[in-house]
Amino acid sequence: MTTSSMALQGASSSLRSSSSFVHPWTHDVFLSFRGEDVRQKFISHRYHALYKRGINTYIDDKLERGDEISQALFQAIEGSMISIIVLSKNYAESRWCLNELLKILECMETVKQIVLPIFYDVDPSNVRHQKGSFGEAFAKLKDRFKGNEEVLKWEAALEKLANLSRVELKNYRKESEFIEEIIQWVNSRIVNQTTLSVAKYPVGIECRKRDIYQHLNIERNDIIRIAGIFGTGGIGKTTISKDIYNQIYSQFEGSCFLKNVRETSKQAGGLIQLQNTLLFDILGTSLDVRDTDKGINVIKHRLCSKRVLLILDDVDELVQIEKLVGDRDWFGLGSRIIIKTRDQRLLDNAKVDSKHEVMILDDCEALQLFSLHAVGKDEPSNEYVDLAKQVIQYAKGLPLALVVLGSDLKGKSTHQWKSALDKYKNIPNRDIQKVLLVSYEGLDNNEKEMFLDIACFFKGEPLANIMKIFDSCGFFPDDGMDRLRDKCLITIEGRYVPMHDLLQDMGREIVRLESPNELGQRSRLFFHEDVRHVLEEGMGTNKVAGMIIEMPEGEEVIRLNSEAFVQMKRLRVLINRNASFSSGPNYLSNELRVLDWFEYPLQSLPPNFHGNKLIIFKMRGSFIKELSVIKFKNMTIMEFNDCNSLTKVPDLSSVQNLKELSVEMCTSLVEVHDSVGSLENLCELSFYGCSNLRIFPASLKLRSLRKLYLDDCSSLRSFPEIGREMKSLTKLSLSCIAVEELPLSIGNLDRLDALFLHGFKNLKRLPINIILRLQHLTDLGIFGGCTNLVKKMGYDGQSILAIGSTRLEDEISSNEEQLQELVPPMNSSNGSSALQVLNRQNCFQSESNFFPISSFFTLFNSSTTLTILNLSGSEFISVPTSIKGLVALEMLYLSYCEKLEEILELPPNITLVEAQGCKSLERFPEVSRIMEFNGSHIRSLGIIDLSRCDKMHEKILNYKVPNPLLWKAGHYNATVLLENQISELGDEEFSEYEIVDRGDEEFSEDEIVNRGDEEWVINIEGPLHLEDISGLVVYAFMYFKIDPSNETYVVTIKSSNDICELDSYQEVYLSNSDVTNKFGGGYEVMVWYSDLESFELKVFDNLRVQLHPLWGQYYRSWGANIVYKHESRAHKRRKMD
Repeated sequence: MTTSSMALQGASSSLRSSSSFVHPWTHDVFLSFRGEDVRQKFISHRYHALYKRGINTYIDDKLERGDEISQALFQAIEGSMISIIVLSKNYAESRWCLNELLKILECMETVKQIVLPIFYDVDPSNVRHQKGSFGEAFAKLKDRFKGNEEVLKWEAALEKLANLSRVELKNYRKESEFIEEIIQWVNSRIVNQTTLSVAKYPVGIECRKRDIYQHLNIERNDIIRIAGIFGTGGIGKTTISKDIYNQIYSQFEGSCFLKNVRETSKQAGGLIQLQNTLLFDILGTSLDVRDTDKGINVIKHRLCSKRVLLILDDVDELVQIEKLVGDRDWFGLGSRIIIKTRDQRLLDNAKVDSKHEVMILDDCEALQLFSLHAVGKDEPSNEYVDLAKQVIQYAKGLPLALVVLGSDLKGKSTHQWKSALDKYKNIPNRDIQKVLLVSYEGLDNNEKEMFLDIACFFKGEPLANIMKIFDSCGFFPDDGMDRLRDKCLITIEGRYVPMHDLLQDMGREIVRLESPNELGQRSRLFFHEDVRHVLEEGMGTNKVAGMIIEMPEGEEVIRLNSEAFVQMKRLRVLINRNASFSSGPNYLSNELRVLDWFEYPLQSLPPNFHGNKLIIFKMRGSFIKELSVIKFKNMTIMEFNDCNSLTKVPDLSSVQNLKELSVEMCTSLVEVHDSVGSLENLCELSFYGCSNLRIFPASLKLRSLRKLYLDDCSSLRSFPEIGREMKSLTKLSLSCIAVEELPLSIGNLDRLDALFLHGFKNLKRLPINIILRLQHLTDLGIFGGCTNLVKKMGYDGQSILAIGSTRLEDEISSNEEQLQELVPPMNSSNGSSALQVLNRQNCFQSESNFFPISSFFTLFNSSTTLTILNLSGSEFISVPTSIKGLVALEMLYLSYCEKLEEILELPPNITLVEAQGCKSLERFPEVSRIMEFNGSHIRSLGIIDLSRCDKMHEKILNYKVPNPLLWKAGHYNATVLLENQISELGDEEFSEYEIVDRGDEEFSEDEIVNRGDEEWVINIEGPLHLEDISGLVVYAFMYFKIDPSNETYVVTIKSSNDICELDSYQEVYLSNSDVTNKFGGGYEVMVWYSDLESFELKVFDNLRVQLHPLWGQYYRSWGANIVYKHESRAHKRRKMD
């Protein structure tokens, strides 16, 4: 490389910006020169050379007249990406030229313009110190403007310019070479300064790139950060990467978006080509690297001191990262590197600082993106809406699919849309499949087998089951499943393995293309018509490894060919979800890992079948009558639910790997073999609904058992002894069984957290003291006809106690003393003081019945942890004053206590009282205090719901309703929910608010629905100082015709360029009120509050508050108010738009 080319390279690097602002340039190059020195030769040649290369260059062809520069020329300088200043002998004699220079240097700082000084027969030192012939020319200008402050600016500008990286004519033998070097440099700078083309409609990009941008931490120049972006093909990774590049590239000394890394690296010399591209984009010159190892050294040597931005697009192998990025010390401090891949594991191996998965679009974003491509607007017209929703459901938020399908359907009729959708469901779109197929092609054979099995059979199934099946097939799933997840071909959510529908379609299409015409030659059968054809025609072959049968509702019985399964020797998976067969199989493959046959039509399995490789064995609703001794040694799941012919569960002692055994609703089942009680790996055991079960293992020694269900085994009269090995059981449900007593050995269940003993008609003895001593017990239900709960929850979440009223002969009477023994006092040492939630609905029938209300509060009034109390549906007359002792109580539910007459006291920290339908309620002092404008003494009280409380409504009509929003600045006060009264509020009561009040004006049904589409705006004039403000309150009272209870209300607040959304509010929902509005719907009162701290501004010129109504609503009135910290400050009136 020549000295001059190195200087040119430096010129680009020394003038990079530190702003994310991308300037809308109108010219590529602005030429600044002294015409009489260089116009005729050098400038003329250079301009034409630039023009030939397609570089948009601004040149002022007019000779300077006078000293003042026109505004148009200043605008030309501001609009140029690059300014080239040709410093000749007489340049400094021109005030015009020097003022151009001042403007150029200003743009270098403000709009990050690139500046290149060219010294044309002038020494840089003479420019810096204004000496020699250059200094003589400048002295003439200074004499003309002696004493003018401009002179000092010119001197500083010349010194600054001389210190910039530059090129000098003297370093070149020929002027033509000099010009060509400059042209190449300009060309490379323009390419590097040009933004990347992003998506035509970048829907959802901004919110998805925000987290990535924050983790890049661009402001810090003392670190190097590497970020990884991963996700499935077509999810938008490249689009997001390009958008980030466009936003930040101008902040670096060099930048490169290295696209198509995977594809290019597969070509001969591909990695070398990528290294050369990287170096050229960042340095602006070609280095002609010919070996990857040398390329590594060149990258390290040339970029180790540069702050660069490098984005690697579509990486699929670690070697690509190693040859292009390597170690962090290859790049200068402040550098940022982004690696974009479909394979999450590569990011772990590359030791990135942060990983970011790109998520699918939500339904709203998906509809917008599809609609923009399909119809050119955010939403389709009404006749296309339902079809568009089907497309959205099909695409499942994948941007690629939405763009391709939208473009494909553009300009077509609804009939054509319907036809295309039917086609997509059977034969996936090729353009989409082509992109998704890339990830699949990078798998090894075992990984491909697992992917296709999941796509065809196991999508959404439990991970543990899939792992066992794949392990038995020799697929090495521990590594392979991670590989599928890392390549975003599957996801693992909790215990299950979901898969994107389009990836499933791709997998199934791969199988279809194995043999488009010969169904029996495919490895997997899943389409119901194909399955029927193969089974009825006996077309199965040795190539079929799996089959799933899911027939449409109403489909005819499959007439099974007697030889249908004989040729399927390699069959691993056989799943029948719902099909009915005319007959059963006479052969089943011993390679089967999964046999799941709904309504299996025979009483026994084929004689050839030994099932040694079987993992999952399910026969729901089958005609199996009696199983012989089962020796399926690998089986982990066995399910025989609804098998009404089954009479006995046989010896399972050979099935020691069994983890789940479910034999539910088998009404003919009488006996369970003793071996079931000793299966050491069994985790779940259920005989729910086996009403004739009488013989059960005498003891249980199931050390791994976690859940046991014997509900509705109404003939079971004895419960087995619990062995000391039973340390894992957490849930035991014994509802409606005929046992008379539970063994004392139930105390061995150390980890039991849930025990349900409902409907024990014959129970005579219950070891309640032993049960209550089970320290992990969280939920205990002892119920007769009552379904109420008492819940006891400790700080550690391990002590919920649920006991409902029941009749236990000779054990529990109705006196308070024995009640205390069953539910110990709250201050005892047994842990019950941790009570947080208590639900006693419909339990207190009267003072004379079991659990009298007075005794109840005596037991609980010293609780310091009870936060929620539900006494709804009870028949007591008064809430005792002792309730105020529940100092932690926040929510009190008393709805439909129809005999309740008075609520005399409330706990001090209550926030909500719900007393709907208390028809006898007439004394409620707390409401009286609020209505008389004396203010509640309970500052936390936010909502009192008195809907359908007729007597309270009559009393309240005598009061004048106060401001329902605030009692004291910055705090919510009680909102009294009175649908009859609230509608009469007017401007007088809301003097601090601007109210939109429609009064009794009548509206038609159409008008009320249409009004839901209006925008409601209030402008609050400033200045408003945040330090003086407690917050902003927005209030709305509305009618609704359509129930909005499941919708989300939105209020937005804007100030200048800042915006926030309020999504938390207090709600009053009165749809169940006896009094409906004139439109047949209900009423709702909403209150929003914001402390405005989410805004960065400290002083607001104004605030724009906008309420976004839901469809089918009409706002009777609404308003907004600034709440000041000092109550004496006058409130300003708010003007309604």
